[in-house]
Amino acid sequence: MAFLADALSRVKPSATIAVTQKARELKAKGRDVIGLGAGEPDFDTPDNIKNAAIEAIRRGETKYPPVSGIAPLREAIAKKFKRENNLDYKPEQTIVGTGGKQILFNAFMATLNPGDEVVIPTPYWVSYPEMVLLCGGTPTFAATTSANRFKLTAEALEKAITPKTKWLVLNSPSNPSGAAYTEAELRALADVLLKHPQVWVLTDDMYEHLTYGDFVFKTIAEVEPNLYDRTLTMNGVSKAYAMTGWRIGYAAGPIQLLKAMDMIQGQQTSGACTIAQWASVEALNGPQDFIATNKAIFQGRRDLVVSMLNQARGIVCPSPEGAFYVYPSCDALIGKKAPSGKVIANDEDFCAELLEAEGVAVVFGTAFGLGPNFRISYATSETLLEQACVRIQRFTASLS
Repeated sequence: MAFLADALSRVKPSATIAVTQKARELKAKGRDVIGLGAGEPDFDTPDNIKNAAIEAIRRGETKYPPVSGIAPLREAIAKKFKRENNLDYKPEQTIVGTGGKQILFNAFMATLNPGDEVVIPTPYWVSYPEMVLLCGGTPTFAATTSANRFKLTAEALEKAITPKTKWLVLNSPSNPSGAAYTEAELRALADVLLKHPQVWVLTDDMYEHLTYGDFVFKTIAEVEPNLYDRTLTMNGVSKAYAMTGWRIGYAAGPIQLLKAMDMIQGQQTSGACTIAQWASVEALNGPQDFIATNKAIFQGRRDLVVSMLNQARGIVCPSPEGAFYVYPSCDALIGKKAPSGKVIANDEDFCAELLEAEGVAVVFGTAFGLGPNFRISYATSETLLEQACVRIQRFTASLS
């Protein structure tokens, strides 16, 4: 009898975590490495949010919380959805988890049976298909292209849906591409979904506040109210509020799904950290002006990286609508020889040779389901980004 569960043979480790860890190890050995793998803002959590956590500690808010979250936070979440997304949810229709990952995992655990399919557009965040597999479902993939700016089209969605489809995962703005869906693009997808009443929508809006220029964020239940009863709208405080380490994600949706997720979480982790929850109350209810300030900094970084990468030989880098990632193509460099003598056969080779030759850590696109591309996180200083792009330009110029 095998000791480890068979389910583990169906999943792979997170490529983004692996790249970040590899960069840490090389730095510890004295290598000059610029890590552009982690999806984590370099900004500090705002002081008013930190002070709310300190005050919660001093008040003695250190006991077990309700599984689905403390009442003030669930009320703040409901108000946020009404204020920013024109969605009416009661506090009892919300749930708080230890990061967005737990929300997603619990939703799949609560709903997937063997044979159930989940449509995931490519490129995708690396954890989506692995979560589906761990929960006994089958991930199916709907391809996007750089020509349509890495966005799922109505035609591709229609083709991907089968009688076994239970969920569509929709991430906007996207990790890894930064692509964000306009209201018209969501409307087209909603029209397809209305024809398939068995398909639920799990919308991952974690990067909602990080969109650039004149782009206006919309979420699909806002665009099509008839999808309200089969949509789980997920969000969190990690990205816009620079609170990645606080580990708070949240969602709102139909009460029967929320009750099932509450039951799973009650047997899994119970409630999320009380101190982090009280900090999140302040994040959602408190001043929001710093978001615009940070967003302007991110937009400047995006523009710098896109410009410099498009000056690198063989690299084509679209300018995304949101998040803090770019997803350039290295297709023109496949088959070239690196300074080490190795022939670059795919995007994974490209990223490995870039790290070896120039000490720049990025994530290969095949890990996100679409290559030959690679993902760069520009959630770091302009100085480091400029240095990294110069190194990438030098590396691509050295290929023969």
